[in-house]
Amino acid sequence: MREKLPQPRIKSDVSVEEALYKRRSVRRFRDQNLSLEVISQLLWSAYGVTDKNNMFKTTPSAGATYPLEIYYVTSSGVYHYYSEEHSVELVKKGEFRNKLAEAALNQNFISEASISIVICAVFERTTLYYGERGFRYVYMEVGHCAQNICLQAISLGLDSVCIGAFYDEKVSEVLSLLSDIVPVYIVCVGVKK
Repeated sequence: MREKLPQPRIKSDVSVEEALYKRRSVRRFRDQNLSLEVISQLLWSAYGVTDKNNMFKTTPSAGATYPLEIYYVTSSGVYHYYSEEHSVELVKKGEFRNKLAEAALNQNFISEASISIVICAVFERTTLYYGERGFRYVYMEVGHCAQNICLQAISLGLDSVCIGAFYDEKVSEVLSLLSDIVPVYIVCVGVKK
C-alpha cells in the first residue's frame, strides 16, 4: 500500500549559491531519524514531478524517458518512491542499513546515515530510443539526481555523501529489486557528527 507524502516546498532561506558553497562529502553521521516532511523534500528533489501536465521532473532526462527508480533505506525499512503520485511504498520492514553498508564494501557510515537514497535505473527505458548511447544518458541523469539530493540536503541543514563502490547484486538483494532494475548510486544523508 502506498503512502502519500507531504507536499514539498519550493522556497527556502538557502540560495543555490550557498548550497553549492557548503556541500561537502560527510562520512560521520548521528544516528538520527528524519521527519516524513524532510524525507518527502529529499525524494522530491531527487525525482519529483514539477509539471503535472507533461510529467516533467526535477531531474532532466534524455527524451523524457525517465529511466530512474528511487529507493531508500532508513532504520524502519526499505521503501520505493513513486514520483508521479509523490508517494512511497514499504518494500520490507526492518533495519537494513547494516546490510546496505555490507553490500557497499563495509562502508559503515552508511549504517549511521538517517537515510540512504539508492538511485536505480531501468536502462531499457532509454536505450530503447537511443541505443548504446542511452547508457551514457542514464548515467548523466543519475548524476543530476544525486546532485539535487546533495544540494537539497544542505538547504535542510543536513549533509550527504555519494557512494559508487558497492556490489550490485548485494544492493539489489537488500532492496528486493526486480531483475531489470539496476542500482547505480547511493546518496547517504544525515546530521553530521
